[in-house]
Amino acid sequence: MGQRKSRRPFYGYHLVAITFIFMLLSYGSGSFVFSLFVHPLQSTFGWGRGQVMVGFTIFFAVQGLVSPFVGRLVDRHGSRRVIPLGALAMGLGFVLVSRTGDLLQFYVSYVIIGAGSAGMGIVPCSAVVSNWFRRKRGVAVGVMASGMGAGGFVMAPVVAHFLESYDWRTAYFAMAVIVCAVTIPLALALIRTRPSDMGLYPDGDSIAPDEAQASLWAGMDREGLSLRQSARTVAIYLIGISFFVSGFSNTGALHAPVPFLEDIGFPTATAALALGTLGLGSALGKVFFGWLCDRIPPKRACAVGLTLQLCGVLVLLTIRADSSLALIWAYALLLGFGIGSWLPSMSTLVSKTFGLAHYGSIFGVIAFLESTGTSLGPLFAGLMFDATGTYYHAFVTFAVLYAVAIPAVLLVKKPNLSMSGA
Repeated sequence: MGQRKSRRPFYGYHLVAITFIFMLLSYGSGSFVFSLFVHPLQSTFGWGRGQVMVGFTIFFAVQGLVSPFVGRLVDRHGSRRVIPLGALAMGLGFVLVSRTGDLLQFYVSYVIIGAGSAGMGIVPCSAVVSNWFRRKRGVAVGVMASGMGAGGFVMAPVVAHFLESYDWRTAYFAMAVIVCAVTIPLALALIRTRPSDMGLYPDGDSIAPDEAQASLWAGMDREGLSLRQSARTVAIYLIGISFFVSGFSNTGALHAPVPFLEDIGFPTATAALALGTLGLGSALGKVFFGWLCDRIPPKRACAVGLTLQLCGVLVLLTIRADSSLALIWAYALLLGFGIGSWLPSMSTLVSKTFGLAHYGSIFGVIAFLESTGTSLGPLFAGLMFDATGTYYHAFVTFAVLYAVAIPAVLLVKKPNLSMSGA
């Protein structure tokens, strides 16, 4: 018998929605809103911007360092057990940072927040969605990943409200409550790492109870290179280089403009709205690029997204104190929509280049490299500002690095997966 669709709604769609929420909370709280705390922390403690941005660097550096370990845990124990622990750690980190009194405590808090974000973010969530979908994997991952951009659109105004109505300590504590109260019960009750956990098949297909067919599906789940085998290919290094330098550039170009716009005379509300607009563009971009990855090679979809990001940075370089708001929105939408390409293209690049058998471990390593670049970009911008009094040189550097990322990803070639059986 062939494939046929069940009349019941496919459970994979519920998982896409749930992981969307996890991504919204993890990145909306951990990453997108960080720049809103720059001025409040400076006012309270007198820290330099470079000192504050070290916290952001720590967040992504730790997230990257922990990601390979999280990937191995997901491969062995499943996302359902990993995500609640990540949410608990992230909430604890936010509670600690809300009580911070010095730089050391601030930095330690972001170590915990970064580790927690890795535990509830892209590695376990993309593993779930990649396992539940095959034919429409790009779209499914894109919708899930759009939660990251939606996190900026949703959490930026929420945090801005707490900052304006209360203070930065209350804003951090509120994020702790939101992350834990939503994520932990949802993950424990509803997450299932693979369709086979529920006696189902990817894409909602109903397969006849034929042993040969069942063996075929099981074999597809086991197909792919191990991390050690992948390390012997050129592809993994090209992917790693591209996502390292693009992560460096896009987060630097995402966070530095908030204090930059405030410096040249735009109100905080305008900077926050630009951040939210960027987040919305990113959310829409992730859906679009997920769809695109199902129709063209993911490396080409990635290159298109990187080109849009480059265009956004070039627009940013033209913004002055007397610039129109339209120019700010153009920067935010171009950069945001382009940034939307990174997770759908990274996930589909890994799964289609190396297979699903060891997806968590390989994706965790690529996530480590991307997060490391991401952690350094905003720090670089902050240090450049402290040294020169301007963000101009940082913005130029970001533009130049895209000239490295684009050809690197286009040179990726799929290795022979038959070597997995060697």
